[in-house]
Amino acid sequence: MDYAFLGVVTAVLLGSITSLWTASVQATHRLSLDSLWVLVQWYGTMLLGFAMIYMILQANGHHVFTPSPSSAAGNRLSMLEDSLYLSGMTLLSVGYGDVTPVGIGRWIAIAEALLGYIMPAVIVTRTVFDSDRR
Repeated sequence: MDYAFLGVVTAVLLGSITSLWTASVQATHRLSLDSLWVLVQWYGTMLLGFAMIYMILQANGHHVFTPSPSSAAGNRLSMLEDSLYLSGMTLLSVGYGDVTPVGIGRWIAIAEALLGYIMPAVIVTRTVFDSDRR
């Protein structure tokens, strides 16, 4: 059941990424609140999606991150908190190092960090191309 949910989360993440190329920008300015809102929504979706991937894998015995020292062992709420924290720190390129990815989690974190770097450029590029079409 958890792995089916993992597939659903992955599909939602991929759909979120591709939606940036198909969404139309209705604003009349080059940079608008609509563009900012799209970026905020995208980051929120990515943060939650990757956190769910980390949590599902960790809960099923795949050691994908080292929990924070203050986390209670086996507590799902602590695992969710650590997963959200790791995802946020990776996506936003902060990376304090108190919760660190290990094993396959490193590769997932690399993909997440890459998306975190690329997406602002995609939004700017999309905005410029959309404004050139007008």
